[in-house]
Amino acid sequence: MIADALRKLELDDVPLATPTGRLVGASGLLLEAAGCKLHTGQRCQIETVEGDWLDAQVVGFREKLSFLMPFKKATGLTTGARVLPSPDKVSLQIGKGWLGRMVNGLGEPIDGLGKLEGEHPLESQPPRINPLKKKPVTEALDVGVRAINSMLTLGKGQRVGLMAGSGVGKSVLLGLITRQTVADVVVVGLIGERSREVREFVEMSLGPEGLRKAVLVIAPADESPLMRIMATELCHSIAAHFRDQGKNVLLLVDSLTRYAMALREVALALGEPPATKGYPPSVFSNLPQLVESAGNGENPYGSMSAIYTVLAEGDDQQDPVVDTARAILDGHIVLTRELAERGHYPAINIAASISRCMNHVITREHMLAARALKASMARHERVRDLIPLGAYVPGADPVTDKAVNLHPHIEEFLCQGTKEAAPYGACVEQLERLMS
Repeated sequence: MIADALRKLELDDVPLATPTGRLVGASGLLLEAAGCKLHTGQRCQIETVEGDWLDAQVVGFREKLSFLMPFKKATGLTTGARVLPSPDKVSLQIGKGWLGRMVNGLGEPIDGLGKLEGEHPLESQPPRINPLKKKPVTEALDVGVRAINSMLTLGKGQRVGLMAGSGVGKSVLLGLITRQTVADVVVVGLIGERSREVREFVEMSLGPEGLRKAVLVIAPADESPLMRIMATELCHSIAAHFRDQGKNVLLLVDSLTRYAMALREVALALGEPPATKGYPPSVFSNLPQLVESAGNGENPYGSMSAIYTVLAEGDDQQDPVVDTARAILDGHIVLTRELAERGHYPAINIAASISRCMNHVITREHMLAARALKASMARHERVRDLIPLGAYVPGADPVTDKAVNLHPHIEEFLCQGTKEAAPYGACVEQLERLMS
């Protein structure tokens, strides 16, 4: 009798039919399927002429048509190809075994080191935190960059953008921050960048020591826009997990602009009208949702600091993505081509940059010294063009004379070599001594 009941249960588990759709259209990035009920976000498999299966995800629908977007380049598709809904995916399992590993946007290892081990479920979407329960930013974050530690001090849990045009040194500065920052875990998202930079970042920027405490999520420029989007969101989920485990986490995303471009590609393919410089409105609603998932959580012992690179196309600081990032982040660090061409590294424009959490994490003496240095730089800027012409006459204004005499020392203080360490305490001490 028990055996009969077990056989009945087993038979009940066997589906009477497998829902199958058919591919009815393929245009650009989008595939169209009909004949099967699908929901947005669901994963599917599409049969190719070779008999293989192509993985895709539902990104929209219109009446009886479902719009799919493949994870990889779609080749070998034909009209009427079978479309099978994938069963509800099992969430990824994350743990300490992820440290030192490299994954793609689906959480699959790409470093050839075998299967990823974990004890805790990891959702593809980062958790949302009640803003009233978030731990405030009260402690300074040591990023090992003298100009940032002293003049643009960051806090644990702060989110900031590195903004510059191409070839000004964003990625190099990000590598320096990766090596020098004092953090338990570093999560790096290399999104939409050159494939060549991936190995260079691992070997030159991170190094063996840095890689041991890092997780890299990689989606280079030749990946589909859907994979670039998923990789960006996955690195936020990974960082949030370690934050909630009580770790001090540093999240680095290179770059936020490539994420916005991937969102634009998907939105335009779905027929959303372009608004600002070709970006559909949905892009500017998705950016704050992503950024707000970073920062501190409810755990009083963990923190999650985030640094995003933002590409200012044509050095335009009014670019829509740059402008949006400046509004939704807790500060911005502007790198200028003028300083880079003068050999000033890192090419940080102190006057154009700001850290909105700086006053919460520094002492009064530090604040006064930073203000004095900014004032001295502004005073020197007024007469900078007059000095080479011989039009500046010393002695007319003692304050300006002091700024002119001090400027070479300030330049030397703000410059830093790519292999040079600059601990937070030493930076503050040097600043206060310089401006005393």
